[in-house]
Amino acid sequence: MAPDKHLIGLVFLALAAPCGHAQSEVYKCPDASGRPTYTNVKRDTVGKNCTLVSKEVSVVPSQAPARAVQSPAGSEAVARSENRRKILESELQNEQQLLSDARQKLTEQEGIREGDERNYARVLERLKPYQEAVSQHTKNIEQLQGELGRLK
Repeated sequence: MAPDKHLIGLVFLALAAPCGHAQSEVYKCPDASGRPTYTNVKRDTVGKNCTLVSKEVSVVPSQAPARAVQSPAGSEAVARSENRRKILESELQNEQQLLSDARQKLTEQEGIREGDERNYARVLERLKPYQEAVSQHTKNIEQLQGELGRLK
């Protein structure tokens, strides 16, 4: 069994050897603007002024240079906080208007008694969506006020 393992290992090495050699040859070719491009394909270097790079090259795309910070980080945080506060106040005002409308609709519905509602359970069933709307808007207002309180 041991000779079979050695034979398999030798076959694997024989097949892998050309791959390792091809990957180690890296060529540096300047383009028309003078920026270097790198390739490991020999046929891509034909007719170009390419040089063989003797060491391994790690090719990483360049990143755009970081822009200079025009304002201190503290003022950006204050601006974000102020922007968030304005948004929350706008949402709070909207929810308060929606709550006022929902309460008005609930009051109107409470004053109406339809002919098929002799049983009070039917009245409660009809009023339930209006009561839920009032409850939901009340919860939303409480949450928005809590968020605004945490920003201060």
